[in-house]
Formats: sequence, C-alpha cells, structure tokens
Amino acid sequence: MNQFKKVAFYTLGCKLNFSETSTISRLFEDSGIAKVDFEDAPDIFVINTCSVTENADKKCKQLVKRAKKINPDAFVAVVGCYAQLKPDEIGRIPGVNMVLGANEKFNILEYIDQHDTTEKVLIAQGNIKKVVDFVPSHSIGDRTRSFLKIQDGCDYFCTFCTIPLARGKSRNASIEKTLQELNKIATTEVKEVVLTGVNIGDFGQGSDENFFSLVKQFDKVEGIDRFRISSIEPNLLTNDIIEFCLNESNRFMPHFHIPLQSGSDRLLKLMRRKYERALYKERVETIKKHNSMTCIGVDVIVGFPGETDEDFTETLNFLAELDVSYLHVFTYSERANTGAQKLGDKVPMEKRRERSKLLHLLSDRKKHYFYSQHLNTRRMVLFEQEESNGWMYGFTDNYIKVKHEFDPKLVNRIVSVHLQQIDSEGYVECLIDENQEA
Repeated sequence: MNQFKKVAFYTLGCKLNFSETSTISRLFEDSGIAKVDFEDAPDIFVINTCSVTENADKKCKQLVKRAKKINPDAFVAVVGCYAQLKPDEIGRIPGVNMVLGANEKFNILEYIDQHDTTEKVLIAQGNIKKVVDFVPSHSIGDRTRSFLKIQDGCDYFCTFCTIPLARGKSRNASIEKTLQELNKIATTEVKEVVLTGVNIGDFGQGSDENFFSLVKQFDKVEGIDRFRISSIEPNLLTNDIIEFCLNESNRFMPHFHIPLQSGSDRLLKLMRRKYERALYKERVETIKKHNSMTCIGVDVIVGFPGETDEDFTETLNFLAELDVSYLHVFTYSERANTGAQKLGDKVPMEKRRERSKLLHLLSDRKKHYFYSQHLNTRRMVLFEQEESNGWMYGFTDNYIKVKHEFDPKLVNRIVSVHLQQIDSEGYVECLIDENQEA
C-alpha cells in the first residue's frame, strides 16, 4: 500500500455503519494513510453501504461516479450491507476496484495488499450465515457524541427486511469486552454515548448476560455523562430497563426509540413482528407513567404489500392517540429475497407517498406539541460544535433540539437552560441559566 497516502470515507445508512466506518478508518490511519475529506482527491475511496432502501443502492452508484470524477486514478472499495447482498452487481459498476462483504470489510487492508489494481475487480463476500465473529466498533471525530456498536445481526427475519441476509445472526461480545470498548471512549472528550446495533435488545441472545445487565454495568463507568439507547424492539424493552433508565440511572437519558412499523395487527402479523399493538401501547404507557416528559420516537412503514386504506387509517389513528414525540416514516420499497415479495397486492407508489405525507404531518404535530409542553421550563442541554449563521445547537436530556447564540465556551458542555420559544424551523430557542458551574 505504499502508493496510497490518503483515504476518504463515505457512509450510507445507520449509526451502526458510522461506528464501523470509524473503526475501519483507524485501521488506515494506524498504517500511515491519512484520512481526508471525500473532495480532497484521496488515493483510496471507501464507500460503506446500506441496503435498507432502493435509494441507498442508487446512492452507492452515484458515489462511485463522483469519486472517479474527483480522482480518476483512485482505488475505489465498496463495502458493507449492499456489498454483501449484491457483490456482482456492484462489481459491474464502472470504477469499482474492490467489493467486500459485511464481515470482510474489517480486513480491508489485507485485501488491498493482495490486490493488483491492474487486475479485475476483487470480490470477497463470504457466507454471512456462518459468521460468528463480532467486531467491536465506535465512532470518533465528534467531541460531543460517540456511537458504540454493542451488537450485530438479527434473528427475527421480518418480511420487509434484508438485514439478516446482510449482517447474519445476532451476536455480540461479552459485557467485559464491551466495557473495554466503552472505556476507550471514556478517555476522550466525548460526553454522550449512543448504544447502537441491529437489534440491541437481543444482546446476550438468552445467555446469562443480557441487555439489562449491560445497561447497569454501563451506568457505573466513569467519564461518560450521558447514554442513549438508539432503538429497541418493544417486546425486548422490559419493565426493568424502563424503570432503571427513568428512575435509578442518572446517565441514561429519558429517551426511547421504539419501532412500531404498523398500527394494524393484521399487518404486524404479515410483517412477522413479535408483538401486537396492545403490547406497544402498554410499553408507551409504562414509560409515561414513570416519566411523562420522556421522549418517545417511533418507526413506521407505509405502503407495505396488502396495506389497505382501513389498515392505514388504523395506523394513523393509533399513532394519533399514542403519547409519542416524533415519527420516522419509511415508505416501503421492494427488496429482493424478502418474505414481503411473496405477499402480492402492491400499494401504488402514489398512494404510498400520500400516506407518507399524512404521517409526516402527524409527526410534525406530535413534535411541536412535545416541545411546547417544555416551554418556560428548565432542562439540561449538551451543546455541539455545529455553528450556523451565528447559532449553536444541542439536545436536552429528553431529546429536544435547542438553539442558542454561538458561544465557543459552551461547546461540549452540559448546562441548564431556560426553554423560551419554538422558532420557524422547529428548534427551541433558549437562555443559559445564570450561575452555571464552570
């Protein structure tokens, strides 16, 4: 690799991908190759892909074209989920030199050493079903926040999802080894750690160790002020976890993101989800009983095969009545090798877009109402380095995004603020409380 001096990365998809890209980037830096921005004409481009939606696939192709325009002589490696699912398809994209699957991407330096750039595209993609290795990862580069990978893979096989095919079986390191990764973050300036994975509530997979045990151990680690749980299945979000995070821990934030996908029990069954809406409602009510100001985010899919107007209305009404704070709305897109392909009765794309718009409007109302409940109150905010037109931004403990006139002394500090008003962009303007500790 002596001919390579600079590498750039582009990550598509989830927070888990970002944590893994960061780990891969450290491999390059440890070998003496400088990490640069995508536009800085690097010698190597590494594109870490997602395959949750059709758009992610198209974005990958666009990025390869963009990379070769920036540096026509660059070495382009495409890695990750899309590379695992469709390696030959990626290998045919003009400009691609290497394709590495979900597990192989962590050995990218060895594959580059083996590859003669004059040869045809190198494709390395093993049988993900047989992978038992777990590669711990965490993101760096942001003083404020780090995404820590605690789990990988999934055993659920929901009919809309390709993740088990792209990432394999559910697996994780031991709590002891996971704590070692967390302790690396604790030695940095990072104030907040977000626990990420594919199905983090499945940590331990029924062994003596489980997600609740991990949460309790994390809470004892010095050097981290805040923890957030990125997303957890409703059937795995136990009363013990809720009670601990909201009543006993000072570090786990009052914020849960809980996938629903549909408010129709008929569709939940077709999706092969492991709960019915009654359980979801009970989880939300339990959270709010412990702390009524807890932020709750929801994933929901529109346009799943067979979704009737009645099914969608049921979902819309169910969400309207739930005390949740915001929605992440996903428009269903057909994915190869998933159970949903066999269900038939495709929803017309125009109708999918109409339903998506209605749910986005509902999300806006939910978020505005949640924010408005907090006006003229005080919350603790972690301010970030981001600056835009003289403003800086941060999140309260319960995930309200606030803005304040930029002050470099506030970057990466947790301070008490007075929430004043919601601006036209949906942020909450705030005043710093007097007599803050230094």
